[in-house]
Amino acid sequence: MAPHSTPKDEQPSDPPPTTRGGAYSVETISVGCKVYIRRQNPDGETEERLAEILSIRDKPTNPYALRQAGIKQEEPLRPEDRLEFFVHWDQFNKRLDEWVSASRVVLNRDLEWPRPKAPSSAKKAAQKAPGKSRQQSLLKKAATTSALAVAGIEKTEHGTPTPSTPTPSGSARASPSPTPGSLKRKAPHDEAQPEEEEDEDLDLDAEGEMDVDAEGEMLDLDANEQPAPPPSVSAFSKEQEIEKLRTRGSMTQSISEITRVKNLNRLQIGRHEVDAWYFSPYPQEYAHLPVLYICEFCLSYFGSQFMLARHRKRCNLLHPPGNEIYRHEDISFFELDGKRQLTWCRNLSLLSKCFLDHKTLYYDVTPFLYYVMCQRDSTGCHIIGYFSKEKESADNYNVACILTLPQHQRHGYGKLLIEFSYELSKKEGKLGSPEKPLSDLGLLSYRAYWAETIIDLLLNTTDDISIDDIAQKTSITHADVMNTCTTLQLFKHYKGQHVISIPEALQERHRKTQEKRRRRIHPECLIWKPPVFTRDQLRFGW
Repeated sequence: MAPHSTPKDEQPSDPPPTTRGGAYSVETISVGCKVYIRRQNPDGETEERLAEILSIRDKPTNPYALRQAGIKQEEPLRPEDRLEFFVHWDQFNKRLDEWVSASRVVLNRDLEWPRPKAPSSAKKAAQKAPGKSRQQSLLKKAATTSALAVAGIEKTEHGTPTPSTPTPSGSARASPSPTPGSLKRKAPHDEAQPEEEEDEDLDLDAEGEMDVDAEGEMLDLDANEQPAPPPSVSAFSKEQEIEKLRTRGSMTQSISEITRVKNLNRLQIGRHEVDAWYFSPYPQEYAHLPVLYICEFCLSYFGSQFMLARHRKRCNLLHPPGNEIYRHEDISFFELDGKRQLTWCRNLSLLSKCFLDHKTLYYDVTPFLYYVMCQRDSTGCHIIGYFSKEKESADNYNVACILTLPQHQRHGYGKLLIEFSYELSKKEGKLGSPEKPLSDLGLLSYRAYWAETIIDLLLNTTDDISIDDIAQKTSITHADVMNTCTTLQLFKHYKGQHVISIPEALQERHRKTQEKRRRRIHPECLIWKPPVFTRDQLRFGW
């Protein structure tokens, strides 16, 4: 394989600057540095491993615990006891990122500083000829504003030009609406190009401030003009409010830099207490608590054990608030409509985001159906895992998001969820595939299920069978069947044509897998008809 060539601007730079051990303290460590930190390996031994600092904070105090104890906690004086670092362990999976105390930093080993960021090509071009570009931008903006003012045209909220009202002489404008040059609100129907051009006109100098001493004269647009009043309440549109909820609310589409820092430590769900793996947009007041308590039936979240116990006295829910469509032994499946059970499905999405890093959480859960797997006992139906699917999928996805809770993993429940999703596809008479991208654990589970299902079908079939026959009998798409057969090396060239052949070693491994597997989905226990939605029911939003 030829060596990978890099562009001229992306040639490997010099090694990052370092500080020798013993010449720095925990207070000099900043975000982006790499230091050695003590950690305990699976064998119980203490090792020193390189880690990158992603965030720094003072040790948080639990307000709920202090309120119950009625005492004040004295803040430690030593920085080693006061500071905490959120670290990413070198060559480890992201789910192992954690907060560590500053006392665990190995100060006698070298500290690696982050590489300085190279200036972008746009900034380099602006620095070469700053005066001319700024002058042209100002002249262009002034000419646009003057042309709009002379023509007496102003934009309405939806971008439709309407003649402006004549104003008396000597007054700036009689209408209370803002002037065209002072404020422009972008409606959802407007194109993105004009807004991008305006952003480019605001040229900044190297220090981040607007350069008013550029070459040429600065045009005085209207120094005596009064600032525009804020828009009225009726001016806000429904689309803007939805976008604000999606990007600024507690259940937000996470920004990449924020999601690098895990905001929850541990979760208590019923009698299980598990570590959170990734960032989840729970409200800010619940972030960085030692334990977040979750009701295992309604999935509401609380900051203390006392608050959860008080809630359980009032909560009368003992199973997911949906229709039970499958029951066999102690396993049940419930179907929930995200539009009808809005709060429960949002809580489920928040909980699942703690263990899924590849999915983006949206505020609106109404376009999805949720299928929740539970284990029944005398106290109720306890959630094991779930998968969601779109009510109408243009790409024929039969799973949008799938998760087995960590306390129930490695017990075969993941394959049970996957098998149930394909049983629903068989009832619908469709071929299905999970939505991409899959997580690392999800990809392994799906590959194992595809291989097991295809090999089991081939071993129990005596007649000739084609790729299309395998897809129709298993509801697995042709692409997934082809990829699985290619990975298992089932295709052989025999007498001028391709045939499917299963090696003996693969057959033996399949027999051992079948002996270990205890739980299967029994189609006769599934009582379900594919839901049909009208056009009005598929209109989501407010």
